[in-house]
Amino acid sequence: MLTILQPANDWVAAHANEGSWLARGLELAPWLGLALPALLVVRALVQHRRYRAVNVLTPADLDALHEAVRAAERRTVGEIVPVVVERSDSHPQAALAAALVFAFAVPMLGLGLLPWGEPQWIVLAQLAGALAGWLLARALPGFARLFVSEARATHVANEQALQEFTGLGLHRTAAESGVLVFVSLFERRVIVLGDRGIDAKVGAEHWKKVDEAVLAGVRAGSLRGGLVEGIRLAGGVLAEHFPSPDGGRNELPDRVVVRAS
Repeated sequence: MLTILQPANDWVAAHANEGSWLARGLELAPWLGLALPALLVVRALVQHRRYRAVNVLTPADLDALHEAVRAAERRTVGEIVPVVVERSDSHPQAALAAALVFAFAVPMLGLGLLPWGEPQWIVLAQLAGALAGWLLARALPGFARLFVSEARATHVANEQALQEFTGLGLHRTAAESGVLVFVSLFERRVIVLGDRGIDAKVGAEHWKKVDEAVLAGVRAGSLRGGLVEGIRLAGGVLAEHFPSPDGGRNELPDRVVVRAS
């Protein structure tokens, strides 16, 4: 005669909650997953002003920078032009990358919520995720920056700095002593370019000090302070190698270039 044994009560009691932690984890996963992109969006919103050239420098800041340029150029025949741009490139690939990431991530985050037996809802979730990622990258520079590599940021900033240097005529001074102090907000890059005359007399270490001064100001929350110090240091290098006995002559207008994207 076949006897069917019933599970012992103590065995059932000991394993009553087995697997429940996994089920709870799956239930919480979508909400925990949504917390990360939400935090990234909040961070981008908080930092939004940093990426707007028209907001990052006030009229008082611009006056201080103009005075810093005039003071630096009184001691030299060299020319200094500070340039601040919102971005060096439109980075269309950033919005595309954000769309692709969100198209994949949204269905995964909704693992316990979506009806996986009905593919049309999965496709709709992917489309919604792609649209959300694309819109966020287009609207929030701080969010789009997450999808731009540092190598790409450096490359486009260097190219834009060269264009600014030639476009502003810094390569046409008589002593070949023009200096560009370039800041690209989106790429978070500071680039100092000197013309052939000054570069033949000083090494890259001098311009590195200018870079570091501007970056120190940015880290301290004062682009104005960083640029004023950077202009002062650049002016000191020019005054040492291209001094002016008569208070400096102006081959280029004293100006601070601030350009929106």
